[in-house]
Amino acid sequence: MELNNTLEERKKRLLGYIQSEEYIPMKRKEIRQMLSVPDTDREKFDSLVQELISEGKVVETKKGKLLAPKSLNMSTGVFIGHAKGFGFVTPDEGGSDIFIPANETGGAMQKDRVLYKVIHEGGKDKKADGVIIKVLERGVTRVVGLYEQSKGFGFVIADDKKFAKDIFISKENGKGAVSGHKVVVEIINYGEERRNPEGKIVEILGHINDPGVDILSVIRRFDLAIEFPEEVYKEIENLEPEVLEKDKEGREDLRDVLTITIDGEDAKDLDDAVSLTRTDKGNYLLGVHIADVTNYVREHTALDREAYARGTSVYLVDRVIPMLPHMLSNGICSLNPHTDRLTMSCIMEIDPQGNVIDHKICESVIHSNYRMTYSAVREILEDKTPSLLEEYAEIVPMLSEMNELREVLGEKRRKRGSVNFDLPESKIILNDQGKPIEIRPYERSIATNLIEEFMLVCNETVAENAYWQEIPFMYRTHMEPDEEKLQRMEQFIRGFGYYLRKKDGEIHPREIQRVLQDAEGTDQERIITRMVLRSMMQARYGADNLGHFGLAAKYYCHFTSPIRRYPDLQIHRMLKKMLHGQMGESQIKEYNSKMPDMAKHCSKRERIADEAERDTDQLKKVEFMEDKIGQVFQGIISGVTNWGIYVELPNTIEGMVSLAMLDDDYYEFDDKHMLVFGRRTGKTYRLGDKVTVVVAKVSKEIGTIDFLFEDGEE
Repeated sequence: MELNNTLEERKKRLLGYIQSEEYIPMKRKEIRQMLSVPDTDREKFDSLVQELISEGKVVETKKGKLLAPKSLNMSTGVFIGHAKGFGFVTPDEGGSDIFIPANETGGAMQKDRVLYKVIHEGGKDKKADGVIIKVLERGVTRVVGLYEQSKGFGFVIADDKKFAKDIFISKENGKGAVSGHKVVVEIINYGEERRNPEGKIVEILGHINDPGVDILSVIRRFDLAIEFPEEVYKEIENLEPEVLEKDKEGREDLRDVLTITIDGEDAKDLDDAVSLTRTDKGNYLLGVHIADVTNYVREHTALDREAYARGTSVYLVDRVIPMLPHMLSNGICSLNPHTDRLTMSCIMEIDPQGNVIDHKICESVIHSNYRMTYSAVREILEDKTPSLLEEYAEIVPMLSEMNELREVLGEKRRKRGSVNFDLPESKIILNDQGKPIEIRPYERSIATNLIEEFMLVCNETVAENAYWQEIPFMYRTHMEPDEEKLQRMEQFIRGFGYYLRKKDGEIHPREIQRVLQDAEGTDQERIITRMVLRSMMQARYGADNLGHFGLAAKYYCHFTSPIRRYPDLQIHRMLKKMLHGQMGESQIKEYNSKMPDMAKHCSKRERIADEAERDTDQLKKVEFMEDKIGQVFQGIISGVTNWGIYVELPNTIEGMVSLAMLDDDYYEFDDKHMLVFGRRTGKTYRLGDKVTVVVAKVSKEIGTIDFLFEDGEE
């Protein structure tokens, strides 16, 4: 084994040898001799072995023999903790999570990369379980939490409940924090199995009850960058507020086409505009015009690097943390009305059955005629409000035809089995002090559906076009549910009288769609939808076109929101290079090698944004319920566990009735049928049941809402 090639090459060869079938477990010295490593390279060889061990790719036994983890039934993965001490490992090679009991975590904490061993293989209704052999890499180095002062020292309770242990803070590392302060802690010692980790406070965010501290805590916990680096502002300081004439040259001029934007009332980053005309044959000519962000965000600039690092805009309950500076996102890139804007247009000819029979993708310039809101469009189409019909007389005929096309496209999707997940999102209204004054389900209407249908057909058309052109691309993929989750879901919905039909052991999305349609309008609709949604895989970005199971689409991508999502921006780049004939062999090779990592990074940033958005919503929901102690609400059972029954109110707020607080019987959890039953009385509480609850306790500190069933609850 010559040690004069690259380190990576050497590592690969050494690992390949240890993993090979003919390999017999040996000690380091024996392997050195076997591979003829000269004595002068002994140190280099040992450091390679050490690297492979610390990465979890090789295991050294007590007797000093080196083996591949697989041969010992060991693997690597990421540990996800639980507040009660136990956890799960998500294997690096994919597949179902492995359950890790509380006494087998080996000191592993949230998001650590670990080497683990499976002890019992999973069965039909049971997860595999295992033990953590070794922590390979710590996943969390900084923690945000609530500081509590004790005698001579303090401790921090992490906001992330998956971080099960409190963090010890010595007096000299306390930075003057007092009880009730929200702080950022750097972990300096992870402690052992029975010792708490130790940390030092690096930032005091403010008192838990100070306005804005709650949201700031979430921003710090997810390490979201608020300010843009100085070099980014330098790059855009001379940016013209309006489109330059030279930038309009060589583009398709669509300024005379009647074009509108339709968004929420408070949206400021308008990245899509739409137009619709009819052809002589009676087909629809739908134009979807998307902000041409790549004209301003050039590759290899500080602006592009920062946009990529962020990956997405984050929509928190009281603010937006944009992917691009406001000068771009709300200014020159936003398709504001009555002004020329640069766009990438996808113009589709669609027949009366909803088939895209022709399309054109081009660089264009548009002049939006109206900035419409969802509520105004809904009123025009549904209520026919006279004042609005008069004010928008010029576009009313186009809106009516858009509504027709919406129905045509929706019907086509339904026929092929596309699944609609309409789980209620929360609309949280805050006052000037950031206090929640109203929480209600986010309103979906034919206006939001209209834009949704147009964006879906556009995204599919663009993805299919890229697939057949064979250009490097970033697809949006959604795999079919994994077998284990599907079985649990089937078992659950069977309890409500719903069945999934399979063909050759396969399940078609049409079957899932049918179950959701059957449940529509019933008391259990939300529960069935949520359970089905939980059984689905998460959609993600990928360099290969693997199709979109939920949409029953062969080709899908995200093209329509480049102001707020990096994948869309990257796709625009690929399309432009193709349009300009710049996709040479070397370009294709370069982008093909980069794309898988870019897709992985964008998927990761999307997950972080989703979690941060969910957490800020939850904070405000808890705060909203603080002054509702003793009030009575109707709700439905939305979750059952062996520690409590979760109840969701019509306004989307969820709280828990602890089993320990049910004193009329001894209650047990039956996870097979997803219900809780009284051992003596046989009284049951199951998912989807309507119940009446009283607000018993609300804790802003730990972010929980406790309910009790109202007396006499049957």
